[in-house]
Amino acid sequence: MIRPVAIGTVSLLSLWLAAAPDPVSPDPRSPRPIEAVDSVFIEELTWMEIRDAMQAGKTTVIIPTGGVEQNGPYLATGKHNYILRATTEAIARRLGNALVAPIVGFVPEGDIEPASLHMKYPGTISLTEETYRRLLIDICASFRAHGFTNIVLIGDSGGNQEGMKNVAAELNARWADGKSRVHFIPEYYDYPVVEKWLATQGIQQTPEGYHDDFAITAQMMVVDPTTVRMKQRLAAGKFRINGVDLAPAEKTIAWGKKIVEYRTEKTVTAIRAAIDKR
Repeated sequence: MIRPVAIGTVSLLSLWLAAAPDPVSPDPRSPRPIEAVDSVFIEELTWMEIRDAMQAGKTTVIIPTGGVEQNGPYLATGKHNYILRATTEAIARRLGNALVAPIVGFVPEGDIEPASLHMKYPGTISLTEETYRRLLIDICASFRAHGFTNIVLIGDSGGNQEGMKNVAAELNARWADGKSRVHFIPEYYDYPVVEKWLATQGIQQTPEGYHDDFAITAQMMVVDPTTVRMKQRLAAGKFRINGVDLAPAEKTIAWGKKIVEYRTEKTVTAIRAAIDKR
């Protein structure tokens, strides 16, 4: 055991600790020692990669909100979060100057007690509207503190929209210095338009009463077919939704990519228009 040697009231160990570099608090200007990875997802990047990406012009951040809820008998409860993995990457790459924040997976899903809406079903996680908005405010403030100038809010679920709209209005009023602007983009969440577009492409659906449809399933399959229980449904003869056959899987995945691209185009157009109004 090494015992510190006292020099008056100060030990040699204390002097060494004071002089040594702090691994927990490195110099924010430290050069990145290795090549950066090719990702737009902030949670996949190092702080140096994020810093350098911002210095290279990526000063827009997309904050996506999803949810954990019941989605019929075939879809994983993280349905919206899986879809956002596909759509947000496509949107960020199309914009060219954006990174994507970790998906906000906890959102209002109904009253907790007594349970209402999705909270009637096991696995659902719900927040109060107040908690949800407070969470979004703190996330937005964090990105503003680091220098992001445009903060974009998009949500893949209906219950998320009002909270994002109100948070954007509140923060824009509070941040009058113009350092950062929050943009709520309702155009991202417009599944009726997607359904109408699919109908023009020959995909006609007859609702079966599930919290599920072809567009949702196809987008999830782009990310991971197991999230729609493809194997189990094929074995049970139930690999279809709303009267649309999902086999072969390759064809449905191709449709999923088309739907992601369709939503990306509309969302990017709306984001650029919102930023131009700044």
